[in-house]
Amino acid sequence: MKPFILLYAAMYAAYGVASPFLPAFLAERGVHPEQLGLVLAAGTCIRLLASPLAGRVADRLRALRMVLVACIALGGVATLGYLPAHGFAALLFLTLLHAAFLAPMPVLADALTLGASRIARFEYGWVRGAGSAAFIAGVLVSGQFVGAWGLEAIVWSQAVLLFVAALAATRIAEPAHPQQGTRAAGVKALLRIARFRYLVLAAALILGSHAMHDAFAVIRWRAAGVSPGSASLLWALAVVAEVAVFFFLGPRLIARLTPAGAITLAALAGILRWAVMAQTAALPALVLVQPLHGITFALLHLACMRLIGGMVPAGLEATGQAIYATVGIGAATAMLTFLSGFLYARAGAQGFWVMCALCAAALPLAFKLRTPHPVG
Repeated sequence: MKPFILLYAAMYAAYGVASPFLPAFLAERGVHPEQLGLVLAAGTCIRLLASPLAGRVADRLRALRMVLVACIALGGVATLGYLPAHGFAALLFLTLLHAAFLAPMPVLADALTLGASRIARFEYGWVRGAGSAAFIAGVLVSGQFVGAWGLEAIVWSQAVLLFVAALAATRIAEPAHPQQGTRAAGVKALLRIARFRYLVLAAALILGSHAMHDAFAVIRWRAAGVSPGSASLLWALAVVAEVAVFFFLGPRLIARLTPAGAITLAALAGILRWAVMAQTAALPALVLVQPLHGITFALLHLACMRLIGGMVPAGLEATGQAIYATVGIGAATAMLTFLSGFLYARAGAQGFWVMCALCAAALPLAFKLRTPHPVG
């Protein structure tokens, strides 16, 4: 399990050290405000394409580890490319390249980790929790680095962490793959599995419901008089709850409730969380509902990983993870973030009721995941 913990720690710390300060770095290097949105949106779009492509290539080559190592190492090289770059065109190209290599990392890592956890009998949540904890550490450390050495520090620190992650990935064993003739036909084979379709749609609804929170929660809180310091603590409280669920509570809850029951609980927690946020921004209420992030995100993700590990045919592990990550998380979140702007502009915090409705719509799908269904 140690190579997986090192891989996830380095990988998510690499995300953490750069994420808060990348927009400021791009602006400092000559990307004007009106161009910054285009650069960041282009990076998001390329991620939605790169993850399923890399997953499919890894499955077809039966080389998940090799593709993962290549993506991480090339991502580190692309990161170093930011150092000499200036101007909109160069930074747009680098952002696309950077995003294309980094996007498949969690998809391929999850596919490898799930397979290994069943053989070595360790808990996936421990590994994923180490990644979340490392992300927090990366965010905190990056602020100190930027204060001491300027924004270029995020480039050096992310590149070093990515090369460490690539080294850790080389120590992971490639899983056993089926013979060429026994492998499933691809994406169509996955989409013919009714339970897989239910899972992806349930994840899209519940995880997508976080879009308004992620985009507008701090704006809403500050408008209600919540100080920046308190807003930061509220955000940190949610991430701490996420880590606690990954490490401790999640595996126990799934064992007691079953994965389908855990998805049901995540949907109900989402309804409660967004209903409170639609009605109040009082600090005591926010302190009570922010830890529900551990249920609405971390528990849901653990349950989905458990179900994907059991329902995806051999030889399609990375493809299954890519569909879950891009449709169930990426595309739904991108679309709902866009719609949240219109909702918040017209309805303010009342737009959170729409997020409640999304979680409620996931409940029938969770019910259908309770027992196995035949393919079709």
